Amino acid sequence: MTLDLPGRGAVAYDDAGAGLPVVLLHAFPFDRGMWQPQLGPLSAAGFRVLAPDLPGFGGSAPGPDPFTVDGAADFVAAFLDWLKVDRAVVGGLSMGGYVALAFARRHPGRLAGLVLADTRAAPEDDTGRAARDQAVAAVEKDGPAKFGEGMLAKVLSDHTREANPAAVELARTVVTRQAAATVVAGLRALRDRPDAAPGLAAVAVPTLVLVGEHDAVTPPLNAARLAGSVRGSELLHVPGAGHLSNLENPAEFNRAVVAFLRKV
Repeated sequence: MTLDLPGRGAVAYDDAGAGLPVVLLHAFPFDRGMWQPQLGPLSAAGFRVLAPDLPGFGGSAPGPDPFTVDGAADFVAAFLDWLKVDRAVVGGLSMGGYVALAFARRHPGRLAGLVLADTRAAPEDDTGRAARDQAVAAVEKDGPAKFGEGMLAKVLSDHTREANPAAVELARTVVTRQAAATVVAGLRALRDRPDAAPGLAAVAVPTLVLVGEHDAVTPPLNAARLAGSVRGSELLHVPGAGHLSNLENPAEFNRAVVAFLRKV
């Protein structure tokens, strides 16, 4: 479905179920389509699942301002305002996790809980920033579909590529349909993202940290450091999964999230 958010334009989103609101924020350069394996199971378990396309991604308009992680967090707050949702559990994977952490810092009163999947708190280092700039040049030269296709080998585990063709095809469909301008804007936002580490000690809501067992982008050690910095958080590994743990092993991912949500 789509709503027209004042001052921001069209927002495409999924809204499934009823109960405690749970916002799911997608990875880069994906859109809400990556959450297809979560919509049914989480809503059937008694939760309202809200999965928006972040500005410029999927069916959402780019919005009036350049895309940034902090700006995306404010977008989520405005999205919840429009839906008259006061507080929600906010979950994000990879880039979505960066946005969730920014939301926790900028809108703590709106937060009922955090789910941080395959993400990190640290900002980009010099090597990472240079790699983002190189990726921008590649997208501008060769187009976003080639860039997205090239990401699949990095974000999916060997096990997934060999044994789960449906997950591979869903990931490919979503990652290759983003506009070039959106991918470039996202790369620059990731390059310049804020350091979330100083704010972790202030997180005062139940928090679940998930990581794919074979995540090569944000490895399990990163997840352990993240969980160790958030008081009282839970850390769980998703067996057989790489960076897109929700797609690669949705049964285990959903089981962990539902169990967590029932305690919030």
